[in-house]
Amino acid sequence: MNSTFSSLDWFVFIAYFLVLGFSSYLFSRTKITSTREYFIGSNAMPMFAVAISVLATSQSAATFLGAPEFSYKHDFTFIGFYFSGLLAVVFVAYVLIPRFYAMKAVTVYEFLEKRYGESAKKQAGIMFLIGRVLASGARLYIGSLAISMILFGDIVFSHVAISIIILVLGALAYTYFGGVKSVILSDIIQAITYIGAGVAVLVFLYYSLEHVDILQVLSENNKLRVLDTSLDGKFSILGLLTGWLLLNIAAFGLDQDMTQRVLSCKNEKEAAKSLVISILLTIPVVLVFMAIGSLLFVFYQNAEVAQSFDGENITIFMYYILNEMPEGLRGLVTVGAIAAALSSTNSVLGAMASVAVEDLYKPWKLKNARVEEPHFVQASRKAVLFFAVILSAMAMLSYFWQRYSELSLIGFALGVMAFAYTGLLGVYFSAIFTSRGNTTTVPFALGGGFLTVLALQPYAFGISIGFSWQIVIGTLVSFSVMQTASSDTK
Repeated sequence: MNSTFSSLDWFVFIAYFLVLGFSSYLFSRTKITSTREYFIGSNAMPMFAVAISVLATSQSAATFLGAPEFSYKHDFTFIGFYFSGLLAVVFVAYVLIPRFYAMKAVTVYEFLEKRYGESAKKQAGIMFLIGRVLASGARLYIGSLAISMILFGDIVFSHVAISIIILVLGALAYTYFGGVKSVILSDIIQAITYIGAGVAVLVFLYYSLEHVDILQVLSENNKLRVLDTSLDGKFSILGLLTGWLLLNIAAFGLDQDMTQRVLSCKNEKEAAKSLVISILLTIPVVLVFMAIGSLLFVFYQNAEVAQSFDGENITIFMYYILNEMPEGLRGLVTVGAIAAALSSTNSVLGAMASVAVEDLYKPWKLKNARVEEPHFVQASRKAVLFFAVILSAMAMLSYFWQRYSELSLIGFALGVMAFAYTGLLGVYFSAIFTSRGNTTTVPFALGGGFLTVLALQPYAFGISIGFSWQIVIGTLVSFSVMQTASSDTK
């Protein structure tokens, strides 16, 4: 297996990190005087820059590797997830975002303080932090796995750990000093890098198949289907309009990781536009990576492909990178994978720090002492460092967790997101659409959603149920718990 980096590959790799270093220095030169400036850029970020940042954050190494894998094994029905996302962002843009801007919120969980009290905000923030540690730790692990394979030619734990540290240090370079402004501007660089890598691979693959009737091969093998009209398909229309829709509403509207940069826009109209534009740009980007998977099917159609590396399953795209990628392009794809991983890591550090400081630490500190803003800015940077360590530890734990659970890469990354989302969805839907629920029911609703999804995992009680239905059932349980009490019940 040819997995050795050439001099040209190393040149591309080093050049990318030089760009990272120089741009992080430029983006971090502005002096930050308040946590509002650090976390949401004082509501002064350009709409289109925010849209690109949301696009970059919604992608990860799991998508970079997982989207080609899905289209290679199945068809194009995975793209339905992003059309479901389009419906979700319309809901978020016109139902949730106006409420957040009316409050001049720094975090989305401040909305619950107004409706159910300060403890509800704290409990939702803690649930977000738990969910994000799980989900972002898994994403970080997946990115490091790919980098370890390419750089070191193996996936032994020590090399995976080094790859994790490389990614975290790259994320810290932007987040620690410059806050969300630096993150948003850096995401533009990351998006250009990994999209450019994807387009380069797509073009190279296409021309390597110039003597093959690509569409005929794909059509004969039912690889061109876009809509799944069955009742039990993974991305069936029914699933896209239920569980996957709920997941996207949570991801774009209730997850501080994604919503933080939207709150940095000048006003709610620009914030709404940035969300809609981001998903409209995401759809063709994902189609590029799905097209890579379909071309890989044509490329390998008459060959036996052992999708394994050191005894572990790998995606077909990773197999192609390790075995077929020419010099230079291998380096470009490597930095593309790093860019995809960085774009979803640098933002989450700032998002987790914003919740920890704004929703948990600052209210407590101000009750006990009179403290000026520079203290909280410094506390925010310390929180970024703290969560960098926590995410690194979770990513290393994921090395062993995934092997035990035997989930696919994309299934693993998506699956852990459901634990926190269902509880948040139930509580927010109750707050927005009903007059029921109170401070007492919030922790039980959040916990009920979490425990429901846990109970529906195959490794818990042997229950096998589709992921989208786990979201639906968990949300219903959480919402039902909120409905058990009136708003004035103490």
